[in-house]
Amino acid sequence: MICEDKDKIGKYYLCENPMPMRIFVIHNFYQHAGGEDAVFYKEVEILSTEHKVKTFTCRNQKGIKGICQFMSYPINLGMSKKIKQSIVDFKPDIVHIHNLHYAIGPWCIRSIYKLGIPIVMTLHNFRLLCPSASLFYQGEIFTQSIRQNFPWTAVRMRVLNDSFAKTFLTAFTYWVHRKLGTWNKVSKFIVLSDFAKSLFLESTLSVAEDKFVVRPNSVDMTPKRTIGGEGFVYIGRLSEEKGIVPLLSAFKHLPFSLAVYGSGPQQDIIEHFADKFKHIRYFGHQPSEVLRTAINDAEALIVPSVCYEGMPLTIIEAYAQGTPVLASNIGILNKMVLPLYTGMHFNPYDKEDIGRIVTKWINLNETTKQQIRENCIIEYKKHYTVQKNIAKLISIYKEATQQEGGKP
Repeated sequence: MICEDKDKIGKYYLCENPMPMRIFVIHNFYQHAGGEDAVFYKEVEILSTEHKVKTFTCRNQKGIKGICQFMSYPINLGMSKKIKQSIVDFKPDIVHIHNLHYAIGPWCIRSIYKLGIPIVMTLHNFRLLCPSASLFYQGEIFTQSIRQNFPWTAVRMRVLNDSFAKTFLTAFTYWVHRKLGTWNKVSKFIVLSDFAKSLFLESTLSVAEDKFVVRPNSVDMTPKRTIGGEGFVYIGRLSEEKGIVPLLSAFKHLPFSLAVYGSGPQQDIIEHFADKFKHIRYFGHQPSEVLRTAINDAEALIVPSVCYEGMPLTIIEAYAQGTPVLASNIGILNKMVLPLYTGMHFNPYDKEDIGRIVTKWINLNETTKQQIRENCIIEYKKHYTVQKNIAKLISIYKEATQQEGGKP
């Protein structure tokens, strides 16, 4: 149970955990910031209010240094040695891994296991199953790797950055650690949804079902929305798997405004749309405070992803502010967004359907819209508050520490 300290905003007290834990958190930053980084920072911040937390981080580099990092991916003994020494010095009760791709690599799991310290790992994506990490390739869902012992199809199709070398080395890294039994040395895998859990269990990963624990993302916000906003908003990476171009192709024929926030490889295309169509506005990459204001002021948040998402924080932030969500009918989005309760679904591959759903939303009567806004806040309080999320995380830690190095 977590009790909120009314005098200290953002502080939470673990009423049933009188003894603080020593928690060692590992995270590998990508070259560009993403949702995984936000989760890492927020968890460390909140856990640190009641526990002793030490972090070990690394960042993927460009150029020659980046190539050396990537070549060390399968067996990065140097990085593992650094992590092991830091753990020995800190003497943690638990190690929590967020991301290992690619500067750190999975070998550190084996070093930690030898120390007899239980390991918890959050699976923010599907990289353990496929080099793509997103189960997406060339505009479509790509799931061939799930049931292959080695993802040869993904390698042949160059699903990672259209590179045979990158795709093969990533595939080899995760395959060899399957053969070495590395993944079975993890005490608990945290997945973000039942949908994600089902994909891992259906795969050839061969990890016991009881090692997977479902724990959704969360945000620390005070619900405040009481009235509707104006226009629609997209917030996220500007890339093919996010479905931003089909969304803009639909909106260019609609008489409604769309604000776009984010950066990515398709930024030039988005800037072209914004220059040509005045009701489509592009604001680039902005700080979280600006993004939350944009969500609060919008008629609805639009999430047009054509890939399997983990659990978008933007949807949770929208719910916390009573902002409905119009989203793809794919993967977790089909579960998170409840039709005519917290929003609506559309076919992200069909711009006509996108336009139809956006128009249908606009034409809903205000009473229905207001009820949906209130439902969003109810959904946030029920599933996505930090209090419940951290309480769940501590219970996972406690269960893991009752095991030795991942073994019952």
